[in-house]
Order: sequence, then structure tokens, then C-alpha cells
Amino acid sequence: MAVDPQAYRPERALTALGDPFYDAVPAANFPRTILRFRNDRAARQVGLDTLDDAEWIAHFGRFAPLPGSLEQPLALRYHGHQFRVYNPDIGDGRGFTFAQLRDDRSRLMDLGTKGSGQTPWSRFGDGRLTLKGGVREVLATEMLEALNVPTSRSFSLIETGEELERNDEPSPTRGGVLVRLSHSHIRIGTFQRLAYHRDEDAMRRLTGYVLRELYGEDSDDPIRLLELVVARTATLAARYMAAGFVHGVLNSDNINVTGESFDYGPWRFAPVWDPAFVAAYFDHAGLYAFGRQPEAILWDVMQLASSLRLIAESDPLIAALDGFAPAYQPAIAEAVLWRLGRTPRGGEEDRALVQAVERALRSTQVPVDRFFFDAFAQPLPQTYDTAWDEVRALLEPYAMRRARDHAYWQGEPCSMLIDEVEAIWSPIAAADDWGAFGAKIANIRAMGDALA
Repeated sequence: MAVDPQAYRPERALTALGDPFYDAVPAANFPRTILRFRNDRAARQVGLDTLDDAEWIAHFGRFAPLPGSLEQPLALRYHGHQFRVYNPDIGDGRGFTFAQLRDDRSRLMDLGTKGSGQTPWSRFGDGRLTLKGGVREVLATEMLEALNVPTSRSFSLIETGEELERNDEPSPTRGGVLVRLSHSHIRIGTFQRLAYHRDEDAMRRLTGYVLRELYGEDSDDPIRLLELVVARTATLAARYMAAGFVHGVLNSDNINVTGESFDYGPWRFAPVWDPAFVAAYFDHAGLYAFGRQPEAILWDVMQLASSLRLIAESDPLIAALDGFAPAYQPAIAEAVLWRLGRTPRGGEEDRALVQAVERALRSTQVPVDRFFFDAFAQPLPQTYDTAWDEVRALLEPYAMRRARDHAYWQGEPCSMLIDEVEAIWSPIAAADDWGAFGAKIANIRAMGDALA
């Protein structure tokens, strides 16, 4: 295998948790494997960018094991609250953890799949992913990475040659298999399952695994774990808001204990700052609406705290949960100022600016991406009327974080609204034309370089 032996560092830490945490499963045998997307930027960080396309397909389409890593795919077991209803009958139903390895920051990373076949947790599903669903996830993760949201990264997308039947899109539709690179696939729901079964030994083992392997702390203290998860998820919630992003399905089985966003289904970017904007057509009550995401994420973290009561006292768990709001406030200020190209000043000045920006965006309905593009590292243009006077005045004392000197600023804002997603998919569906998809990835990455 053509890998850089200095950069490729395989791991198999997950196996130390033992059989109760996963089921060994086979990958589906696909009729065809056509490489549609490979993320060499991400692959370079784990020493896999030197694979040729045939090797890439062998590992990420046929799932030949990576040397030194997991010997067979592992479908993880978990439970979760889905739209606040507890479900003990879920787990990895169309994916598995394929490999573990270290990245160039020495973090333990998982290569996990979506659409790789049936598992014991598939229930009545076929274990497959539509190619369109894979394209949508690539677009979501590329956009979120560029906007500084902690996210899994779409590593590979391969078309499988299958025709899938779906109720929510024209069928038959083309199939695909996605591989994502993620800082763990341990979810809040993983802890909930152990609490449900009253398995104290496994709960302690999982707590120690997360602290040591994912947070780099020599500890097995459940209170410390909750404190870390609270801080990370508060940052995630703040960055969702600054990005104008709506995940759509913030169930407790979709919240990673590292605070990294993943598993993108009915996601949307809000065109304007509308707290009631929803992504999922089935979210009739607006439970996971744009403006309710911090509340939803905190509710999920509360389920982690509840699960940890199996091995910890309630009072210190409650105290740890109380840290969410104090962590969220500076995180949202930092995230908004990052997108504005400004250096935070700290305290009430930052908070006042964020509140003024939110008020002006809501009252004027200026597109979210348009505002952040126009205001990045320069005075707010005079085309913004008196409704923006407060924002203009509050911005004035802030130092610029970087110059507006990238070619990206000579064009138009890079957005990812639902109409554009459909416009990118349409030529793929009609004529197998991937030009618009490739061009959009390039544009997103240019934006990320300009913002970084």
C-alpha cells in the first residue's frame, strides 16, 4: 500500500472497549465502485493521500482493511432520544467504524461509513445511501469546515451502481457509499445505552476511554468528562449560529462527545436570520429550528449527565451542566467576530456587538452570507441603511484579524442554500455532469482560505 510510513499511524484503540460496544459486520458487496470524490487535504493529515485511485477504491469502496488498524468493520451500539422520544432499538444501521488512525495533531481519528450495508441495527432499512445524500453531505462538511465549525470531514464518496427506492426523492435513484473522517463516533447515545442496561463497569470503561483517547486526559472522572463535553458542545452550538447552519436532527444519538458535528441529513443554511427556520420537513414543532439549536444541544448534554448518574453523584453533574451558558456566551462572540474578521475585545463589548448584529439581521432580512461578506475586515458599506448604525458604531474600535487580500473578496459571497444544492445535483442526475460540484468545492475552499 502506497502510504507515507512517517505520516500513516494506524490505531485500534476501540477494540479495548470490548464486544459489548459493537458488532463485527461485513461490508456490502457493491455492483460497481466509481470514485466521485476523494478528499486529499484530509487524507494528507492521516498519511493516506499517496494512495492511488485503485488502492483508494479497494479500501473505501470494497473495504479491504487498512494495515495495522481494525481487522473488520465494527457497527457501534447506542440508544438515543429522537425528537425527545427515547429509542432503545437503534445503533449503526447503515454504517460502521472501518479504521482508526492518528492525524497530524496526534488525535485519534475514526474512518466511519454511511451506506456501507446492513447491520444488526438496520431494522427495516436497506443499509444504503443515495448518491444525492452523499453529495449533500460532502457539500455540508466542506462548507462547515470553511466556516470554522467543528465537523466531521467527508473523506470519500464512491458510486455503487445500485438503484435505490426512496419515498422522499424520485426513485429509483443512484446509490453511493460515503466515508467520513471524524474525531470519534462515540455519541451521547452510547452512554445512554449503558445507563439503560445499568452496566456500571462498561460505563466506567467508556468514560476512561473518552477522557484518555479523545481528550488526552489521564483520568476516568465522569464529572471531568461532562465538563469537557459541556464546553465543546457550547462551542459547537455557537458556531452553528454564526454559520447560519441548521443541522435538522439534533437527537442525542447525533451528538458526538468530542463536540464535533456529524451525520448530515436534512440540513440547511438559513437564507436570513430567522430563529424559526427549520431544516427537516418532518420537524413540525420546530424543535430543532435555527434559534433553538443551543437549547437542543444542551438538552442532549443533559441526557449525558443523566446517564452518568450511574457512576457519579447528581450535584456535581448539575454544577457541570451549569457551565453551558457561561461557555456559550464568549463562544458565540468569538464565532461571530471570527466571521467578521475582527479580534475579540472580551466581555460586554463583544456581547453587545453580537446582540446588535442579530437584531439588525432580523429586522432588515439582509442575507446572512451577504452581511458577513460585506463586513469582513472593512467598515460596513454605506449601502447598509440606518438600521445598521448601531452595528457600524460598535464595530469601529475592533482591530482587523487579517487583511481582505484574498481573491475571494473580489467576487460574491459563497452560500449553500437549498436551491443551489438542487442546481448542483441536477446535472449529475441528468447527464452525469460533475462540473458544478467540483467548481463549488473549489469556491468553498477559497472562502475557507480567505477566512482562515
